[in-house]
Amino acid sequence: MNILLALVPISLILLGLAIYAFVWAVRNGQYDDLDTPALDILVDRPPEARPESERAAASETSADEASAGAASTDDDDRHA
Repeated sequence: MNILLALVPISLILLGLAIYAFVWAVRNGQYDDLDTPALDILVDRPPEARPESERAAASETSADEASAGAASTDDDDRHA
């Protein structure tokens, strides 16, 4: 029975936190548009146009990462 002296206040505190979180979400517009995020996955949008210099830099970076990953795999095979 003594455990109720701890559980009741803890449950009331948790209830208060849940109500506060719900009120905060409603006031900040979290529930304003429930349909659009669900439908966004179905919309096929073209990739955003990036300048050629950014595309070249991105491809160089990914190529460098790929070669670095292959080199570390080769080193691991030698030590095994």
